Amino acid sequence: MERVLARRTLLAGTAAAGAGTVWGGMGKAVAGGWRGPVEQAAVAAEAAGLHRALIQIRRDIHRHPEAPGQEQRTAAVVARELRAAGLAVVTGVGGNGVVGVLHGSRLGRTVAYRADMDAVPPASIVGGGSAPAHVCGHDVHTTVGIGVALVLARLRQQMSGTVVFLFQPAEETLSGGRALIDAGVLESLRVEEIHALHCGPFPVGRFAVTPGYGMPGQDKAEVTLSGPDALDAAQRLAADIGALATVPLPQTAADLERIIAEAQTPDGPLARFVAVRATAQEAKVSVSYRCWPQERYLEVREDIRRAAMPYASAGVSFPAEPFPAMICPEHDARLLARHLRRTIGRDTVVELCAAFPPFSGEDFALFLERIPGTYTFLGVHAPGTPITTGYPHYPDFSPDERAIGVGVQAMAGWIAERTHKSAEPAGTTRITPVPNLAEDRRP
Repeated sequence: MERVLARRTLLAGTAAAGAGTVWGGMGKAVAGGWRGPVEQAAVAAEAAGLHRALIQIRRDIHRHPEAPGQEQRTAAVVARELRAAGLAVVTGVGGNGVVGVLHGSRLGRTVAYRADMDAVPPASIVGGGSAPAHVCGHDVHTTVGIGVALVLARLRQQMSGTVVFLFQPAEETLSGGRALIDAGVLESLRVEEIHALHCGPFPVGRFAVTPGYGMPGQDKAEVTLSGPDALDAAQRLAADIGALATVPLPQTAADLERIIAEAQTPDGPLARFVAVRATAQEAKVSVSYRCWPQERYLEVREDIRRAAMPYASAGVSFPAEPFPAMICPEHDARLLARHLRRTIGRDTVVELCAAFPPFSGEDFALFLERIPGTYTFLGVHAPGTPITTGYPHYPDFSPDERAIGVGVQAMAGWIAERTHKSAEPAGTTRITPVPNLAEDRRP
């Protein structure tokens, strides 16, 4: 699919029957029609009318989880729904990715909405699993994305600008975002900003914005040992490297509750942290760690080397670069928080002051390195249930389906506001680059 998207979009033809729009490479809407931004009351009414249909779509996707890179059925469901709503659709982008384009009735800005489609591989489920499963909420993310598209398609005569819907494959392997970017979706459609939701362990109906924060990146190391005591040495070294952690990985429900509270505590223990998992297997130690801020990668790599130095036979290797942290621009997150408080409810938003250490990397980081945007946690924790039912990657993860309608209403209104030509401009994306480790080749 390398660079094929730009050519295919130019040939896409009429995008929406009765709407008088054409999907062109520039992503332009026709003149005329509604002059103001989409009314939130209309968004809420359309979202409410879609509630039952969206629940059925989510349950269908949930019953057919597909591993990263194998999302053919899910992609077909997405493409079917978008085409039925009158969007121009291209499939097979960056693997199994689906791109849908919706034009409003007036000129405006071009804004993207991203939803990931893949299920969690067995090895990434807490405690392990026997098959891929939707225990990270991507079935909810996909359904919310479809719902936003359907709501805005019904309101296209009130809408300005263009919405580009990116349904992404292979997020769990941190490869799908890169594939979509490499296919040229941002450049060919001239996307100005991008937004996404992710299920989070907050009460249903609540949103958590992340101004200046987001999710930590990820780095890895492998240490090999030799000699007659290599097996014992690996066990000792794994313990030494594990001791580099400044915060423990959660083991109990109480630990998860503590992390959620600490993430909302200014200058708390998660404002600067290292979370480490070091495992000894025969004569090798495998290390996976996350840190905040991501400038600490250099520091932690040095700490791992120092821990290995007493073991004469130890050989330490790292990937060329860590996977970058996802850092949400502060300005944009605060704009969204104001929008949600105004349109959904004053008590619907919390602001996180840290990133969650147990989460793995998030490849939405690659989009935010290029254009501004927001990444917001959608509360899916049902009242009276264990916290693990709302915490991604736990085997009993079971999001409250009422969150789907809340997410659709919130994001449809937000995206419509962002495409309107009078929308407050997004702030300059402030990205702290991953430390340049390309020359870091020491053993």
